[in-house]
Amino acid sequence: MIDTKGLPTPCYVIDEAALVHNLEILKGVQERTGAKILLAQKAFSCYHVYPLIGRYLSGTACSGLYEARLGYEEMGKENHVFSAAYRENEFDEILSYCGHIIFNSFSQLDKYRERTLSAGRKIGLRINPECSTQEGHEIYDPCSPSSRLGITIKNFRKDDLEGVTGLHFHTLCEQDSDDLEKTLEAVEEKFGDVLADMEWINFGGGHHITREDYDIPRLEKCIKRMQDKYGLEVWLEPGEAIALNAGYLVSEVLDLTENDMPIAILDTSAACHMPDVLEMPYRPPLLGSGLKGEKPYSYRLGSQTCLSGDSIGEYSFDRPLQTGDRLIFGDMAIYSMVKNNTFNGMPLPAIILLHADGSREVLREFGYEDFRSRL
Repeated sequence: MIDTKGLPTPCYVIDEAALVHNLEILKGVQERTGAKILLAQKAFSCYHVYPLIGRYLSGTACSGLYEARLGYEEMGKENHVFSAAYRENEFDEILSYCGHIIFNSFSQLDKYRERTLSAGRKIGLRINPECSTQEGHEIYDPCSPSSRLGITIKNFRKDDLEGVTGLHFHTLCEQDSDDLEKTLEAVEEKFGDVLADMEWINFGGGHHITREDYDIPRLEKCIKRMQDKYGLEVWLEPGEAIALNAGYLVSEVLDLTENDMPIAILDTSAACHMPDVLEMPYRPPLLGSGLKGEKPYSYRLGSQTCLSGDSIGEYSFDRPLQTGDRLIFGDMAIYSMVKNNTFNGMPLPAIILLHADGSREVLREFGYEDFRSRL
């Protein structure tokens, strides 16, 4: 249990020791296999800790100009970019920041090929192996029939690969390496003859490598398979795995009401501060709590906002909640700071770094001008 005394609420707390624990695991994969791992900034973009991450990983992966610039300026190592389509007025600047440029279609490749090669950058193509390994989350499945991401074998022009040196796929979401293994079989079945002429392959993200039960030996077997069979340099770009279970969201109980069950109103919001709770949806872990009915006192936890469905979930506690109580939600470093918003004028949570020695550093606090400037 972290000490919340003196912390402003709501606030995100990044646990440096937990972050380093994850980075050590990822560094071990790199050292044992020779593969290179990038931080996918879409999941975790707290650039204050990029120098720390850069001591362990090979660089950053980005989805457009702003992430490209952030990775270039704040970590300054390898920088790979993929976008479903690039803006003409941004492309030259992207070239100045990124060493690998990955295209989503042959029309985009045709448009930007010469400029990319003239800049001395490596060209990749994102492929769609049409191999879904997810259940129930089509919005997160790049291999769904409606996906706009990646080139299917039907639309792949094997006679138009001038300048292309690598292939990229991203098909996983919080999954284990057995799904990667299955995906690689589909990639080889459809694109094996193309791989033979490539220099590198990027396995994308969605690999939950730092999860306690993740099968790392199977991952390393998959990496070696591509290296040994095709002579490829292998890249991975997980986002969640870097900061998995390495952050908290601290909130305070403002009021207690009741409808069909007791309700606690918090100074945080699912819609504003942890959007994946509503989008996935999922129930975030809450330290010291249980499922509804598991402990003696159950509450629905909700927000100050006017959105009636802005509910974090139903939890139970050993004692009745009181106004002023601090609640600590776990696994709040990923897809929180990068996706939060100021709907209803909700303040953005402060960002606190909990150093390994126990000291705390306020990285950022937000006020009215931050809200106003977004409008």
